[in-house]
Amino acid sequence: MVITVSLSDFQAMPVEPLVASAGPDDGWLPVHMVNVLHTDDEMQSLATEVLGVPVEVRAIPVSFHWDLGDGSTITTSTAGAPYPSEEITAEYAFEGWYDVTLTTTFSGQFSVAGGEWQDIDGTIEVASDPVPIYSKSLESRLVDGAVPVDEEGDPWVPERTAETEGPQDPDATHREI
Repeated sequence: MVITVSLSDFQAMPVEPLVASAGPDDGWLPVHMVNVLHTDDEMQSLATEVLGVPVEVRAIPVSFHWDLGDGSTITTSTAGAPYPSEEITAEYAFEGWYDVTLTTTFSGQFSVAGGEWQDIDGTIEVASDPVPIYSKSLESRLVDGAVPVDEEGDPWVPERTAETEGPQDPDATHREI
């Protein structure tokens, strides 16, 4: 008896989406400021049984497709790294709310009862939860030096509504890194 794992078997496995990271932790960044994108690229191991025989499957991230929500996209073979790395970056040209989404392409391998690893023909794509980020236009203004700056209240970020959604960028591009 020959046990194999097909692409449709691989697609049915519970491969977890990677956690996308975009922008600063507080969820906003200034218009035209560098937005650093990254994720964790660890391989996932999944155990199952086929006809009572233990089978281990590895899901290996091989490609990362970032959709910035403004029409721009980036595809890369690396997961990036947190700031101060600028390995994978983007900017927003306009003010508004955007969703950064990550779709990861995984290749697969399987091992039957602890035997040799065998490649699964084909790849699967798994989408991560979107990361909402607000791109804010900042403007300089003169202030009374005697009045303290409210570090907790500035800058003001509006609630997400249809009116505060960011527009599509007419100069949007697709980049491969």
